[in-house]
Amino acid sequence: MTHTTAIYATLNDWIAHKAIPFSLASRPNFNAAIDKMISSLEDSVKLLGFGEALHGGEELLVLRNQLFQRLVEAYGYSAIAIESSFPRGFTINDYVLGRSTASYEEVQEIGLSHGFGKLDANRELIEWMKHYNADPTHQRKLQFYGFDSPTEMTGTDSPRQTLHVALNYLSSVDEALAQEYRNRIDRLLGEDANWENPAAVFDASQSIGQSAEAKALRIETEDLIAELRMRRPELVEKSDQMSYMEALQFAVEARQVLHYHAESAKTSANRQARMLGIRDTMMAENLEYIVSREQNRGNVLVFAHNSHVKRGKTLWQWGDETLIWSPAGAHLHEMFGRSYVIIGSAIGESPTNGIGQPEAGALEALLTSTPGPGRFIPTAQGQGLPAEEIAALPIRSGSKKNGSYVEPLNAQSFTNFDWLAVLDTTTYNRGGPSLEDWSTHTEQ
Repeated sequence: MTHTTAIYATLNDWIAHKAIPFSLASRPNFNAAIDKMISSLEDSVKLLGFGEALHGGEELLVLRNQLFQRLVEAYGYSAIAIESSFPRGFTINDYVLGRSTASYEEVQEIGLSHGFGKLDANRELIEWMKHYNADPTHQRKLQFYGFDSPTEMTGTDSPRQTLHVALNYLSSVDEALAQEYRNRIDRLLGEDANWENPAAVFDASQSIGQSAEAKALRIETEDLIAELRMRRPELVEKSDQMSYMEALQFAVEARQVLHYHAESAKTSANRQARMLGIRDTMMAENLEYIVSREQNRGNVLVFAHNSHVKRGKTLWQWGDETLIWSPAGAHLHEMFGRSYVIIGSAIGESPTNGIGQPEAGALEALLTSTPGPGRFIPTAQGQGLPAEEIAALPIRSGSKKNGSYVEPLNAQSFTNFDWLAVLDTTTYNRGGPSLEDWSTHTEQ
């Protein structure tokens, strides 16, 4: 079928014709807007990305929750992956599947990184999934994943946990061989505190990533991955495909964590950008695994900061240095092509997050001048839109309080995202720490 692209004389003309208004306060209204948006997507979509314009937007999390619920109930989505540690996510997944007798309070810290377990909207999402799965009429059970690397802006995990998951699996099928690997690997791991030293993030001399033990551990990890891959048919026969895939992914994750530590021990001029690039690469690889794990069950919604799920490049101001790297979304675009679709988000104002009204002419100002309080709008990858007007768009000012609001909409937003979800305003997250407590070390 041949599709023609409409031509719009101005951005206001495009907005007037294409914006789909919605209200989070009216579920029928919101669901109708979602249905209209989803109906425009191709059947090949496997991974739907939804980005948040900042960490700290309550209504953005509510939008995510309602979006996921509609995707599950009407479109057969089977999983959600959020910007939280990949290894930790399995604890939450056991909780939503009813495999754990622990309370939410007992799993929120160990199952979610970055302090995200304290956010009320995250708890509401997870409790909804648990309730959904407990219904015997729902034969397809929902899965929860973290897809972030086990790293923080103020520290990085030891590779011990990820390596031990792979070793524990190998023990279940070949105890003697697993013990050989374990003896060599544990000797090289040393103390977790040495790997997790927060000073190493900012000072290469504090990192042990280039020590003789760390280099030897990288070789042992490569050997472990090669062992698992070489013996795939035998190992799957003795266990099952899902357990094998999980063990292999944890071993690959350990290799990337070691790569991250090795990079942190270097003093190159682009050290920070490369470390952030490794993190986003891990994100993309984790999502590739998650999609493969869900391929016979349903599609996956992935939720993270706009700067992680978008195409193109991410730019972040680090002191006097501008850091540039390829985000996870750029990798996913290459991995999945048209099977990966991205909804970016934007807001008009958020006084509690230190974001005032957008300046006249900024894209946020144009979008929020239309009926709302929210609206979806397709970017059409910029096709049919006035290129000169897009190029001349002023960029609205940032936040005076929230350091995670780093990329207001700009000309690249038309190609970085397939759709935009724009809210008039958002309050600050319920349950989140005060902005004063974390703004000095906010991460994306």
